[in-house]
Amino acid sequence: MNEHRDSMKRNGPATTSSHAPYQAHRIRTMEMPLFPLKNVVLFPGMVLPLHIFEPRYKEMINRCIEERIPFGVTLIAEGAEVGGSARPHEVGTAARIVRVERLDDGRMNITCIGTQRFRILELHHTQSYLTASVVQYPIVNGATRRATELAERVRPMIVEYVQLLSKASNTKLKLDRLPEDPLTLAFLIAISLQIGPHDKQQLLEAAGVPDILGLETRYLSREAQLLQYMLDTRDEVQSMNGGPTGYVFPN
Repeated sequence: MNEHRDSMKRNGPATTSSHAPYQAHRIRTMEMPLFPLKNVVLFPGMVLPLHIFEPRYKEMINRCIEERIPFGVTLIAEGAEVGGSARPHEVGTAARIVRVERLDDGRMNITCIGTQRFRILELHHTQSYLTASVVQYPIVNGATRRATELAERVRPMIVEYVQLLSKASNTKLKLDRLPEDPLTLAFLIAISLQIGPHDKQQLLEAAGVPDILGLETRYLSREAQLLQYMLDTRDEVQSMNGGPTGYVFPN
C-alpha cells in the first residue's frame, strides 16, 4: 500500500454509554465491506491514500463508489494483506472515499477519510472481498471533567514529543495550534504518534476520551524517553561506527 499521510478533522463526541452490554437486537446493524490492512490503523478524521490493485478490492471500491457507501478499514489480527484471507481486529473505522484516480487495468489511487468507529458482530465470506455485520462504536465521555484534566496534562507532552522527534529526525516538524476539544486532541495525538500498529489499535479500541488520553500519556512518556536516549547517545554511536575507513567492521 502507498504511504499514508495523516491529518485531523473534528468528529463530535457521542453520548451513549459504552459500558452497557452489547445487545445486537437493540442496536441498528449494517453490512459493511472491509479492507483489512497489515500495518495501518485508521482513526476518525485521518486521511488515508490507498493504491487499489487486487481484483477483489477493485470490485469492492467500485461498488462503494457506485452505491456511495463507506468501507471499513481494520487492522489485520491474523493473515496476509495481499491474497488469501485475513482475520481483522474487532474494532475498525469507516472510510469515506473523497478522491478517485483511475489508472490502467482498472487500478485506482483513492483518498479516504476516517469517519466513525464500528465494532464487528459477524464476518461474512459471501463476496470476493470480506464483509461484516457491524454496529457503531461511539466515543463517550468527551465532555467530562476527567477528559478536560487529561487533555491539559497531555498538551505539553505532545509539544515536547514533536520537538524531540524533530531533533532525532533532523527535520523541522511543525505542530499547528492544538485543539481545545479533548476528543479532537485525542485523535490528533493518536494519528501523530509514531508507534506500532498494536499500540495504535489499543487507542482505537479505548472506550472513551479519558481512556484514549490516558493511554496517550503513557505512550508519549515512553516515546519521549526513547527519543531523548537516542539524542544523548547519538554522538557516541556515530563514533563507534567510525574508523579510518569509515567503519569499524569493513564489508
